Amino acid sequence: MSTASIPVVTGHRSRNRGRKVAVIGSGSWGTTFAKVLCDAGCEVTLWARRPEVANEIQVAKRNSQYLPGINLPKSLKATSELAEALSGARLVFLAVPSQTLRQNLLDIEPYLDRRSVLVSLVKGVEKSTTMRMSEVMADALDLDPARIAVVSGPNIALEIAKEQPTGAVASCADLGVAQEIAMAASAPYFRTYVNTDVVGTELGGVLKNLIALAIGIVDGVGYGENTKAAIITRGLAEMTEFSVVSGADTATLSGLAGLGDLIATCQSPLSRNNTAGRLIGQGYTQEETREQMQQVAEGITSVHPVLELARERGIVMPIVEQVQMVLNGTMAPKNLGPHLATEDAVPQPELSLAEPGPGRWRRLLDRLKGTSA
Repeated sequence: MSTASIPVVTGHRSRNRGRKVAVIGSGSWGTTFAKVLCDAGCEVTLWARRPEVANEIQVAKRNSQYLPGINLPKSLKATSELAEALSGARLVFLAVPSQTLRQNLLDIEPYLDRRSVLVSLVKGVEKSTTMRMSEVMADALDLDPARIAVVSGPNIALEIAKEQPTGAVASCADLGVAQEIAMAASAPYFRTYVNTDVVGTELGGVLKNLIALAIGIVDGVGYGENTKAAIITRGLAEMTEFSVVSGADTATLSGLAGLGDLIATCQSPLSRNNTAGRLIGQGYTQEETREQMQQVAEGITSVHPVLELARERGIVMPIVEQVQMVLNGTMAPKNLGPHLATEDAVPQPELSLAEPGPGRWRRLLDRLKGTSA
């Protein structure tokens, strides 16, 4: 079937009655997604690493550190005990930092039901292995592809917590599992689509963070909308080339998990990666930026592994390379924008997909060419 996103109609609260799900991670996105699942009618237990956070959510129905001013559903349960959180959960949503996911998986393994589906809400790459989060899940727990899924899209946590309408994509190699996830996560203000393009859905969420860093940097410097529009557009070209060579469907990158997420992350002051880039553009060090934000900007940890993969696959990513140079201190933030316009004296096409590599990448691109002929 085509991997273009298929909508799942909302309004299935009654169908979710009795559906037990768990959310691992009580940061802004984990807590927000737990609220979405509650509002869709699921029985939700949220795991928090710190007992005091779990207690605040359980008793006061608030997470004042990450979602100030938001009242959480009365039905939401919270605990700092993994066994309690995972008991009876068919769907387990993971909302933890990308660099701790592997350890978190090992921690939850003893309590998982053998039929549980693990769903990544994480938009990052493991630095030590360059694996995407779904690959880390398969590697750490040796799971069948039908038990691994991802959810991604233009999902600024605080806006969704305020029930401002948006959408996302649930992706799994098994379409039926993707539909089950989408049904569980379809609230009145949150529409979920489905596809089977796990690679494209996941990479859209990873790569847009790097472009959002670039947008934040030039914003911090003081450049205007023309520069930002050029970076977003050229950034989408870099995202698309990288993703297609990695096995993604081009259509996914023009949907919610690609272009949609890119627009939201690049333009929102609530975006962690945009904010991190802006602080760096204003002259803050990475350490000072982390102290200011008190949250993880996944883009910063993903720059190096993404460029490592790009070099292995023969892909040039000028914007991401310049972001790394700024982070490393070898390029002044003010020079990121001008370099965008002068990367090569020879005029180039806007988008030229890289030559297909051997094996499945070649077969994929040959198939794409055949369907468009």
